[in-house]
Amino acid sequence: MKSLLAALAFTVSLTGCATRWVVDSDVRTFSEIGSVPADATYRFERLPSQQYDEAAQLQLEAMAGPALEGVGLRRDDAAPHYTAQIGARVTAEASPWVDPWYGSPWWGPGPWGGPGPWGPYRGAWGYGRGWWGPGWWGPPPYNPWYTREVSIVLRELPSNHVVYETRARNDGPYNDSGAVLPVMFQAALQGFPNPPKGERRVNLEIPTARN
Repeated sequence: MKSLLAALAFTVSLTGCATRWVVDSDVRTFSEIGSVPADATYRFERLPSQQYDEAAQLQLEAMAGPALEGVGLRRDDAAPHYTAQIGARVTAEASPWVDPWYGSPWWGPGPWGGPGPWGPYRGAWGYGRGWWGPGWWGPPPYNPWYTREVSIVLRELPSNHVVYETRARNDGPYNDSGAVLPVMFQAALQGFPNPPKGERRVNLEIPTARN
C-alpha cells in the first residue's frame, strides 16, 4: 500500500496546466525540548565523512536551512544555541512494479497484453498503468524505484547533549532529489519542538507548472 500511495503521488489536474506533486514521508521524532528559546540560533555540525565531501554537504545544508528557519531556528555560526547535524541517503533499485512477464512469449500486442495503447503497463502517461504521471517513462525493466531518508540531530550547547532527533523516509518512482529532499526536511521538522509520538505520515505538496 505504501508503494502504491507513493506511485500515486503524481496526479495531473483536470485543466492540464498544472501538476500536483505530493511527497509522502514516514516521520519518527524524539524530542527533549520543552520550548524553544526566543530567537533560537544554530550552526551546522559535520561528521568527518561529511567534511570530506564539502560540496555535497553544502548542498544538503542549503536544502535543510529553510526547514530549520521555518520552525523558528536562525543560523548564527558565532553564537549558536544548538548544533544541527544533517544527513541524507538516496538509493535506487528495480521498481516493485516491474512486470515479471515482460519479454516473455505472453507479452504480446493487444488491448490487455502489453504494448497496446491501454495495456496494463502503458497508458496516457507512459508505462505504469497511465496514472503515475510525468517522469515515469520507459519499459518496466528500466524504471528505478528511489528510497530516500533524511535526518536532523540537534545538540544543545554548551553541553552538546542531543535534544532532538528526527528522520523522514520516502520512496517512489520520481528521481528529482533536488525537489524532494527539501520537502522531506520540512516533514521531519513538522510539529517542532513537540511532535506527536510514534511514527506518522506527513504529506506535503510541491506545486509545479506544466505547459
